[in-house]
Amino acid sequence: MDAIGRLAGGIAHDFYNILVPIIGYVELTMMNLDTQSRLYANLKHVRQAIDRAAGLTRQILTFGRKQVLEMRVIDLNAVVADFGKMVKRLIGEDIELRTFLEPDLYPVKADKGQLEQVLLNLAVNARDAMPIGGKLTVETANVYLDEGYVRHYADSLPAGRYTMLAVSDTGHGMAPDIRQKVFEPFFTTRAQGKGTGLGLATVFGIVKQHGGDIRVYSEPGEGATFKIYLPRARDVVEPQDATPAESRAIHGTETVFVVEDDEMVCRLICETLTAHGYKVVEARSPGDALKRLSGCRETVHLLLTDVIMPDMNGKELYRRVAAVRPGIKVLYMSGYTDNIIVHHGILDEGIDFLQKPFTVHSLTQKIREVLG
Repeated sequence: MDAIGRLAGGIAHDFYNILVPIIGYVELTMMNLDTQSRLYANLKHVRQAIDRAAGLTRQILTFGRKQVLEMRVIDLNAVVADFGKMVKRLIGEDIELRTFLEPDLYPVKADKGQLEQVLLNLAVNARDAMPIGGKLTVETANVYLDEGYVRHYADSLPAGRYTMLAVSDTGHGMAPDIRQKVFEPFFTTRAQGKGTGLGLATVFGIVKQHGGDIRVYSEPGEGATFKIYLPRARDVVEPQDATPAESRAIHGTETVFVVEDDEMVCRLICETLTAHGYKVVEARSPGDALKRLSGCRETVHLLLTDVIMPDMNGKELYRRVAAVRPGIKVLYMSGYTDNIIVHHGILDEGIDFLQKPFTVHSLTQKIREVLG
């Protein structure tokens, strides 16, 4: 697992740099086409294939515990409730969804999107285990794991209070030899071409990266239950932004300093920002950026920089830029951060980060969010 994670992290940065301009230019082209045209339909298929490529790499990063997490204190019941509205379309009408939620559930500090990915993968797994229908049950509960439990089943966890998430199905269940392998990457019981074998490995990686534990209980013909234990958060639940992403303004007039060593990625970003009203100063290396900044007389509002670059990383570049331009804001971007702005895969508090590969909309939206 560690070797695969290191390999994935090593290739992700370069691979995502390849995907960024492909996504960007496909989207920019689609914006100027009639949605009923054949070319638009063809590009839509290309866009879907790109999403699959990005998703596969993201899954590899996740089970290798190299995915960047943006942690907030959240109510897991709210995540389950929102998920329930969507999952009914996924599992079909012949599967009954039931939820049992603890009224005063402990909050958890987690990446909401990653927990949604956990629920999605477990729901898909359950659906496939019930080809002729059945019941899918999602439960939450407050639990206390004592010394005896953690010693026998979860020795990586300290004894204490945890939030439990359980997903159960009434499917065909698993034999012991299958049960022991379900979290292994690329292990699958599906027919060739029907799955990558990364679904449960991804779930395992997400749970572990959150400092939690996951157990599976199953017997042939008796269905399966996956129980996830996440550490209880002491803080109160943070309010969620109620403004829909699509309605936020994405144009601006500020000056953005773009530092990106990949030529095609840099060109796409600069063209996109210029088209959205921003003034752009660009540099292809940290050294070039510092030289250009020293000769730039206008106010620079935002430094948009890659994290992994030759000679100097993005965090060090920002430190040096901020020393001569106090008040400048920074937005980091990368497919893999190599622990420069993260600690054990969790984004350092107060850091604004854009995960590669990103879309044109997510780029402009995030910049607007950082600039305020």
